[in-house]
Amino acid sequence: MSDHEITAAVRDRYAAAARSALTVVDSGGCCGPDCCGTSDPITSGLYDDADAPSAGALAASLGCGNPTALIDLAPGQDVLDLGSGAGLDVLLSARRVAPGGTAYGLDMTEEMLALAERHRAEAGIDNATFIKGGIEDVPLPDASVDVVISNCVINLSTDKDAVFREAFRVLRPGGRFAVSDIVLLRPLEPEWASVVALWTGCIAGALFDADYRSGLQAAGFTNPSVEVTREYSHEDLTGLAAQLTPGDLPEGRSLPEVVAALEGAFASAFIRAGKAA
Repeated sequence: MSDHEITAAVRDRYAAAARSALTVVDSGGCCGPDCCGTSDPITSGLYDDADAPSAGALAASLGCGNPTALIDLAPGQDVLDLGSGAGLDVLLSARRVAPGGTAYGLDMTEEMLALAERHRAEAGIDNATFIKGGIEDVPLPDASVDVVISNCVINLSTDKDAVFREAFRVLRPGGRFAVSDIVLLRPLEPEWASVVALWTGCIAGALFDADYRSGLQAAGFTNPSVEVTREYSHEDLTGLAAQLTPGDLPEGRSLPEVVAALEGAFASAFIRAGKAA
């Protein structure tokens, strides 16, 4: 696949997820990874439901961690969420940096931006701002935020070095980088690494932990660290594989072979780094 094809597939997947969330909520139903009897081992159980400023944003969250639990935020700080999706992490951050601070959510998908704005209004939060753009080319000035967060999005980018450079550029001196993401623990065979559904599902585009650290260092960050927070069992992977269709798989391959290919290959992690003061 070309980079353009991967980006288009990612955009289509998350636009469809946003449309589905809007449709289901409008009909009075439920949506999200833990709703209506379904559960996704990557996205489920990451937040304290009582803390969520918007039930809709919580239900529609598609992350692999809780970056707002990574880092202390204080009133007056400005925060940027790369790939903000339905807006949950932006809204959580906005509450913590008020008064005087702003939480920005950046997303390339119109449908997700509309969904996030709906959740902002539902929560009654006025210091959150959602903007359209790519995480490889952030439409904010140099040194404009104190903290950059992200939740299972950087793995989706086809130019992660550009993401790291942009995150470093928009941070103020002394700023902090604190994201949740998927990391690879061992190589995927080429036939699996090229499966579109594994790209849009946050696995095939993931970096090794060492490559994550070296990429951040090359962009100028100091003291990068990667902490694995969730590994996935055979049962978890069986549930993930069940979400694929035969058309997603390489010719002649079966769902049990997906499980065998992914077992021990990836994990969720917290990644931290800083920008020198």
